[in-house]
Amino acid sequence: QVQLEESGGGLVQPGGSLRLSCAVSGSIFSTSTMAWYRQAPGKERELVGEITSVGSSYYADSVEGRFTISRDNAKSAVYLQVHFLKPEDTGVYYCNAMQWRGHSRYDYWGQGTQVTVSS
Repeated sequence: QVQLEESGGGLVQPGGSLRLSCAVSGSIFSTSTMAWYRQAPGKERELVGEITSVGSSYYADSVEGRFTISRDNAKSAVYLQVHFLKPEDTGVYYCNAMQWRGHSRYDYWGQGTQVTVSS
């Protein structure tokens, strides 16, 4: 059974930093693209960034240069280091594991961790 569990969210002042973690149980981690999404109140969930199984990363324009994704395959964990936080970064941050098996896409989600940026 695959489970994803996020941690590290909280209340932070504008300009501050956080490190979000996602622990993955199950045997899918090493072959999955791992991603972080976020959902602000009243808005749709959006992709923040992702890192492939071989370490290639992609970031949304809104977080490029401020957020960094990394993964530790030995620990089956993925991290999101966030710097220079802005109020618009507020939202629930979700960890996602994605695999392609043949022509079918499989997504696994955590329950999310709240990040609030406010003075």
